[in-house]
Amino acid sequence: MRRLGTDHIDIYFMHAFDALTPVEETLRALDDLITSGKIGYIGASNFSGWQLMKSLATSEKYGLARYVVYQGYYSLVGRDYEWELMQLALDQGVGTMVWSPLGWGRLTGKIRRGQPLPEGRLQKGGAVGGPPIDDEYLYNVVDALDQVAQETGKTVAQVALNWLLQRPSVVNLVIGARNEQQLQDNLGAVGWKLTAEQIALLDRASFKTPIYPYWHQVQFEERNPKPTRWDND
Repeated sequence: MRRLGTDHIDIYFMHAFDALTPVEETLRALDDLITSGKIGYIGASNFSGWQLMKSLATSEKYGLARYVVYQGYYSLVGRDYEWELMQLALDQGVGTMVWSPLGWGRLTGKIRRGQPLPEGRLQKGGAVGGPPIDDEYLYNVVDALDQVAQETGKTVAQVALNWLLQRPSVVNLVIGARNEQQLQDNLGAVGWKLTAEQIALLDRASFKTPIYPYWHQVQFEERNPKPTRWDND
């Protein structure tokens, strides 16, 4: 903190779940940091649903500080977050801060069907490290983004970010602008909203059948309603 020139951290994130340390030990150490005034709140990043829920239950059991925010990957080409973590966040009152909201740069508008990759990071394999995405699936999503961008007068990236800002549980986006131009473009994602029809178009284009048991749970949505649709209606 001295190197950062501060005596206080607003939010301290656990970047990954530590299965080698008892959950209560981790949370007690974090609780001590809050009590001492060194940090304000704690957050979890990249936990699975059961790991986050176990942590929240442990906090409640022992009267320790609880995770108030979850930082996770979510984008129009990566909607796995919706299957369980979104439900958990809404049920437990945990806000979600999205990282890589443009899917490793795939939704910046630089990738188009039938066109070569532009020079720069993407052409050099800059998406390495992210989950693999089928080319046809990606192009279908970008085609839908293009259509909405033309309707709204916004850029492809702005539409992709605005879609996320309207999703249940999402409270903030972590953008990775490389220069001032990209930053200004990303900031143009706020101050307006997609229509229900435009959201439905993007939802259909980015739909993927969820893994078990989530595809089965869709059949009982009247008893277990989901905050966002998992089918392709």
